[in-house]
Amino acid sequence: MKIFTKLFGDTTSHFIKKVDFLVSAVNDLEEGFEKLKDEEFPKQTEKFKKRLKEGESLDDLLPEAFALVREVSKRTLGERHFDVQLIGGIALHQGKIAEMRTGEGKTLVATLPAYLNALEGNGVHIVTVNDYLARRDADWMGQIYHFLGLSVSVLNDQNQSFLYDESDKDLTEQAGELDEKRDELGSFKIFEEFLRPCNRREAYEADVTYGTNSQFGFDYLRDNLAHTIEGVVQRGHHFTIVDEIDSILIDEARTPLIISAPTEESENYYVQFASIAKQLKREKDYEVDEKLKAIILTDDGINKAEKTLGVGNIYTEKGIKYVHHLETAVRAQALFERDKDYVVKEGEIIIVDLFTGRLQPGRRWSEGLHQAIEAKEGVSIKKESRTVASITYQNYFRFYEKLSGMTGTAKTSAEEFFKVYGLEVISIPTHRPITRIDNNDLIFQTESGKLKAIARHVKALHEKGQPVLIGTISIEKNELLSAHLRSEGVPHEILNAKNHAREGEIIAQAGKKGNVVIATNMAGRGVDIKLGGKPSTKEEYEEVKALGGLFVLGTERHEARRIDDQLRGRSGRQGDPGETQFFVSLDDDLMRVFGSERIKTMMGRFGVPEDQPIENRFITRALESAQEKIEGFNFDARKHTLEYDDILNNQRKTIYERRRKMLESKKEEIEEFLDQLLEEREDKERLESAFEEKRQEVGEEPFLDTVRRIALYVTDLLWVEHLETMEYTRSSVNLRAYGQRDPLVEYKKEGLHLFRHMQEVFRERAISLIETIKQAPTPEDHRGERERFIATHKQTKQFAMAGKQESTRPAQDTKTPKHEKIGRNDPCPCGAINPATGKVYKYKKCGLINAPHHKQ
Repeated sequence: MKIFTKLFGDTTSHFIKKVDFLVSAVNDLEEGFEKLKDEEFPKQTEKFKKRLKEGESLDDLLPEAFALVREVSKRTLGERHFDVQLIGGIALHQGKIAEMRTGEGKTLVATLPAYLNALEGNGVHIVTVNDYLARRDADWMGQIYHFLGLSVSVLNDQNQSFLYDESDKDLTEQAGELDEKRDELGSFKIFEEFLRPCNRREAYEADVTYGTNSQFGFDYLRDNLAHTIEGVVQRGHHFTIVDEIDSILIDEARTPLIISAPTEESENYYVQFASIAKQLKREKDYEVDEKLKAIILTDDGINKAEKTLGVGNIYTEKGIKYVHHLETAVRAQALFERDKDYVVKEGEIIIVDLFTGRLQPGRRWSEGLHQAIEAKEGVSIKKESRTVASITYQNYFRFYEKLSGMTGTAKTSAEEFFKVYGLEVISIPTHRPITRIDNNDLIFQTESGKLKAIARHVKALHEKGQPVLIGTISIEKNELLSAHLRSEGVPHEILNAKNHAREGEIIAQAGKKGNVVIATNMAGRGVDIKLGGKPSTKEEYEEVKALGGLFVLGTERHEARRIDDQLRGRSGRQGDPGETQFFVSLDDDLMRVFGSERIKTMMGRFGVPEDQPIENRFITRALESAQEKIEGFNFDARKHTLEYDDILNNQRKTIYERRRKMLESKKEEIEEFLDQLLEEREDKERLESAFEEKRQEVGEEPFLDTVRRIALYVTDLLWVEHLETMEYTRSSVNLRAYGQRDPLVEYKKEGLHLFRHMQEVFRERAISLIETIKQAPTPEDHRGERERFIATHKQTKQFAMAGKQESTRPAQDTKTPKHEKIGRNDPCPCGAINPATGKVYKYKKCGLINAPHHKQ
């Protein structure tokens, strides 16, 4: 990081000096815009759009556009953008990361570049970390965009979408009262009255679209699985502002977005192996590497499993399937904890994001791990699935012509942002000086002693009325600490993934006098904590301010320093007083996994009671060193993931480009596709002639449309198989490292070979299917078939009547002509056509199977 700073210098001070004249230009325009009437603002937007068409650039319009947004904000929200917020807006417009402290108004800052870039008419995407924030920000900031004549939408999960709509506002008597209440409670309250349901495509057609990173990413993947152009919802990737960009582009970057489909029911070994895993003992039967999240079976463990299974050797070709199930079951048992890594809710295993503490419904671990955890917890085991589409967040966000973001903590990851995304981090100065006190860590020998000390300290703060926000790293620790506070008689609120629906409201009230809130470190991110609570009177605010402001207490250090800084940043907003302190123990995961045994030995020598802290520079440095190690390790892991996905991404682009051309159904592109199929074919002339015959037989448009559908069908079929093969390849190339070969190079070589092979197979399958194109039955054909069918029915009745009449006559010695025996799957001799297939009914399926003329 120090080397990086030396190489690139202090970009922040240079940037602020450079844009100072723009801030002055915006301020100079303020007085003039204050004189505009309300109805003139949408007209001003139209003037800006016209000027862009006439050749002016967004940079030319920036001072006027920013000044216009500032004036509208004053009129609608009663909030005026500070100069530092203007600087943040300029940084975002220029495709940079604006690092702004908590409480500095990032949500309001985004309106400046969003409005300016929306003038081009290509849509602006504002990405948030959860559905709640997307709805809240669209509802709250929608007032500004609507006033300026722009449309605003929001994407939520379960395919829900909304448009900001004030059409009924003027008809509602309490409209003014609603507006006033919304602006006061805007940091956590959503007023659904202003959000109208719409379809996904309408949401993307809006000038500004709010949504979560996963919704934007999944919509991209779904668009590339669509079979008609009407099924495509996104209209391109023009400009995006990613809120809490470090959380989205770094913390979540190791988990790719995957759309999967269930496979055929596989043999259900999960319950059996979950039972075996519970019998195995840690250290004796298997070893755990917590740094790498891996397990290693010992000989004792393998022998015990083989004995239980009744198998002589599981490492034979016949028994190798057992190895995967055994290792997966042990990983599920040893490395994945309930209420930390996942929760059990309504009979389902739901993953918890370790960085945000939020539930991730719909996401599943791959390679049978999710099923292994389902078996471990005794819930219904779902089918395994196969990947049909996937992409990493890194590669998805690289699609945008201009990418920018905001966060309170980006500097410690500035190197990664620059190397992976080409993004500079600009630290925006605070509007008011920071007065918060950040105390040194208190270090305890055991976790039990630490929790007792925290409970006592919080009780003392609560009794004097100072509000406390406690940050934990998991749901499990959240509830453990809650029990200690209850034993001390301290009333408190718990906020974790289990009750995230009230997240905004609980966090917003954390600054109220005497309030105690326990939350996972990242919970409520994006919600402003105001002293005295929100809404609050001036007297309530001043009372809490006099008590020292919000006390933020961290219960242990997180893997990433950014997360600790984010927690600290909840206190001391906009110059308010505040205090922060971390309570850590040598039992904490960070110290236990990455710390040194010497530290624990040294603590023991001191003879310090378990609930008495010490402040020691050596231990604090060890903590910081451990964090730096993990940050480096995680950076390498993300980089590794990206390097592999980059190889697949080039192939993905080729496939998706072909799909899009076929979806758009332009005649020239389909003709070009046909030409490509015939290139370098020895029988090119024969195929060309065959294709032309098909074209003449079925007609120009039906032929081209069928070719389009064949291309989509074969592309999707082979791409799913290719993704599966590439996944296996990635696993297998790692073994080649033992032969001194680089796995990444091997993966690239294998991937290229497999992709070329897939392209060849695609060509052959597409050609063979095009050769089978036939004229579909017309409505006239169907009418003829119906008439024949009715005639056959009449004939049947005649046979039946004749049979009845003849049955009364004496039997005659007649010879019946011999006919070939009709098989059950042969076409029915009556000639009846199945309208669904356009083919003659099979004999066994024909409705007239028992009629005498069949036998005849």
